Order: sequence, then structure tokens, then C-alpha cells
Amino acid sequence: MERYRARIGLAQAVVNVSNKIWAFIDDIFEVTILYIMTQQLTLRLMHSETHVELILTLVYAKCDRTERIELWDTLYAMASNITVPWLVGGDFNMIWDEEEKYGGLPVSLIEVDDFRHCINTCNLTDLGFKGSIFTWWNGRSEEDYIFKRLDRCFGNNELQQAFLGLEITHLSKIGSDHCPMLLKCDIETPPIKKSFRFLNFWTKHETFKDVVKENWNADFSANSFCIFNYKLKKFKQALSTWSRATCGDIFQKIASLEEVVLVHERQFEVNPTQMNRQRLKQVQAEMIKYLALEEEFWRQKASMSWFKDGDRNTKFFHTQVNGIRKRLKLSRIQNSLGNWIEEDHLIAEEAIKFYKDQFTETAVPNDFDILNHVPSMLDSDQHERLMALPSNEEVKKAVMGLNGDSVGGPDGFTGAF
Repeated sequence: MERYRARIGLAQAVVNVSNKIWAFIDDIFEVTILYIMTQQLTLRLMHSETHVELILTLVYAKCDRTERIELWDTLYAMASNITVPWLVGGDFNMIWDEEEKYGGLPVSLIEVDDFRHCINTCNLTDLGFKGSIFTWWNGRSEEDYIFKRLDRCFGNNELQQAFLGLEITHLSKIGSDHCPMLLKCDIETPPIKKSFRFLNFWTKHETFKDVVKENWNADFSANSFCIFNYKLKKFKQALSTWSRATCGDIFQKIASLEEVVLVHERQFEVNPTQMNRQRLKQVQAEMIKYLALEEEFWRQKASMSWFKDGDRNTKFFHTQVNGIRKRLKLSRIQNSLGNWIEEDHLIAEEAIKFYKDQFTETAVPNDFDILNHVPSMLDSDQHERLMALPSNEEVKKAVMGLNGDSVGGPDGFTGAF
């Protein structure tokens, strides 16, 4: 392997790969070239100060489907051996779906399937973007124009955990038919106040029901729904205090217990007495208990009701949660005028304006004569059954049938509660 150190200060150090320019600005890296191929260059970057390791694959794919298979095969082979943050980016010469192409001939679904299969098999996720959806233009107009999104960045789960603030921006196409991609790391995001979410493993604690009994009361008379809402709010506060005192931070607890288990294992290896064996079993049992809580936590967060039993795999659940967060994250929206908005505060303002318009009527209709022309589909008996209040048994059956991991409303309490 060829190793070299590269210091990048105010002046840019440029790596030219297959006529593509890649610049690293204002940082210090120790760079190892892992693979040099026609369609990709893979580097290992080690930050000399923080010692953060990153695998970077720079892609310049061929236009021919058969030639691109060589690229997909090399990515397959690499993915099985990479356990550190991995960033894959560049010109893939392929779109992900039909929405990423405008104009020209129909999309070849076979080539799209090849691309998707490769990315999914390598457990890579599209990092999203800001700016225009199209990164390439054929330079023509009228009926001959073609726009495509050929350039993109992918990352594995380790990359998204190590760099929480990744942001890709498509810059303007100046001097090329492709637009450059600007990647920013460690973007500072304002802290978001997290809403309350009931954790189902709380119900398995021996003191949980005592906390419910002590705080499930109201010292006033009112409508049943008002009292129920008051009890939920009161119980939230008591539950949060109880959880911090009894469960604490389960992730921090697991980290500390791992150290304790290692200490007791060494003690038992040096002096394998019955007492040391008993102490080791106790800390191992405590560790297993918190690992089970961690698994339940991520399973609930992942909202995977189809996954019942099996081997513990919190990494799998964590990946599912990150995927859900990625899909739900809004990086840009289109306003009523058809313009794209990307700034967070403008997105919030546009969302508030949209729903205000939805729930505000400028003119209230006063003529409901059209209802007279709607035929009656129910007889009087059916109407009475539909209008009748549900029985206690029906209510109980509906409540007990709720999804235990799902939250039915903004109060944050799951069906399990």
C-alpha cells in the first residue's frame, strides 16, 4: 500500500481521480490508498488529532451496464470487510428511480435494479441532499433536454452514528455538465425538546404498579375526559422522576457493567473460588438484565411488530430507527408558489401557514340543500345501532387490542400502558 501524509490548510490539496477533482480543506489526514481501479478509488483517512477513521470511496462509474457490474462487484467485496464509517460518493451514471430523470428515453429498469441491489446489499443509505434534484444536464433545450440525478453520496450505519450532522448540497453547474457536491460534517443543530414516550419495559419493574397507584388520582370533579387527561399529565411527571431513580441511563449502565464484568472475570481466572464465581454470576445476570432492556428499547423505537423473538441484535433495531428518522426528516418542502424551501425556520413558517389556511374558512357555506339529494342507505334499526354508545366490554376489547408498541396520540403513552 502506498502511504502518504497530506496536510490541508487554507490552500486546497487536490486529488484528481478520473478527471474528477476531490478537495479536502482545512484539516489534517493520514491517507492510505486501499484500492485504485478504473471506476473507483478507495482511501482510508485517519485524522491525526482525533484518530477518527473513515473509509472514503470515490466513484466514477462507466456508462455501459456491463462495465458497471465490475464496480458493483468491488463494492460487494469491500462491504463485507468494512466495520468503520464508510462514505461512498461520486458519479454513479445511474438513477435510483424514474423521478430522478426528466426528458429523454424511458429508464432501463434492469440497470436501476442492479444499482439498487448493490446499494442495499452493501447496507448503504442515501445521505440526502439540498438544492436541485438533478445533478447532470445534457446542455440542450426544448425537446432535446435531459436532466438526471447521477451524482450522490451514500453512507453505512457507522458513518451516520459517527457524524450525526451530515449534509449534502448540490451546487450550481459551472464549467461542467455535472454539479459539484458539497459535504458538511458536524452541522450544529438546535436542541429539540423531545416529547414524552412511554417505554414498555417500565411495566416489568416490580415497583411500576405502585407508582401508578400513588399518582393515579385527581382531587377535583370534572368531565371524565378532563380528569383522565389530568391523570396522564400528572403521571408523566412522576414516571419520569421514577425512571431516572430506578432505571437511570441504561446505555451508560451497560457500559459501566461491561467494565465490572471484565474485572470479576479476571479475578475469577486468578483465583477461581466459589465466592468469586458467585460474584461473577451476579454481575453477569445484572448485565443480561440491562441488555434485555436495551433490546426492548430499540425494538419499540423501531416499531417492528412483525419481529417477535430471536437473537439479540440491537444494531439491527438501531439501523431501523435511523432509517425511520431519515425518512421522516424534512430537508426541504415546496411552498404554495411552487418554490423549494430548505432553511429550517422557513420550513416551520410555511408549515404553520399551510395548516392555518387549511383550518380557516373565508366563507362559511349556509346552503346544504345538496344533502337532500343523497339517498338514505340505512334503515332506522341500523341507524340506532350506529348511534348507540359502546358497552364497557366493547371499549375494553378495543383498548386491549391496541398495538403495544404504538402511540395512539400526542400524550406519548403506548398501547402496552
